[in-house]
Amino acid sequence: MKSIFENNAYHEVLNRLDKLSPDSQARWGKMNINQMLKHCQKPIKLAFGEEKVKLPNILMRLMIKLMKPTLYNDKLWKQGLPTAKSFVIKNEQGFDNEKSKLYLLIERMHNSKSYFEPSRTHPIFGEMKYWMWGQSAYKHLDHHFRQFGV
Repeated sequence: MKSIFENNAYHEVLNRLDKLSPDSQARWGKMNINQMLKHCQKPIKLAFGEEKVKLPNILMRLMIKLMKPTLYNDKLWKQGLPTAKSFVIKNEQGFDNEKSKLYLLIERMHNSKSYFEPSRTHPIFGEMKYWMWGQSAYKHLDHHFRQFGV
């Protein structure tokens, strides 16, 4: 699995981001391009402690522990997976603004590997090694960029 901390994957993600336009249409799901760009910012902000999420109940926590490896394995996520309520976007600030913010967050995460070493606690998934953070960030961006055809 590629990682946002690897130079090749980082540049690939930025090149794919550059290919998006205000007219980009989703191949699946309910988000428009602006919502997707803002949605992709949230997990990166969460990684830096700048975004909060409501903790799930005990039953959901057990299910989430089983799902954790899907964050960083090589298997693609299915199309149309449900989005956590706190990551559903209702208000966004337009294409150029959201794209610029996402670009800066991707750049910041790429340059912050040491922040995640050797590990950091994810508020939902618990302890995650730096490579898990890097791979899950890449996988999430890849999923949504494929959603919009890049």
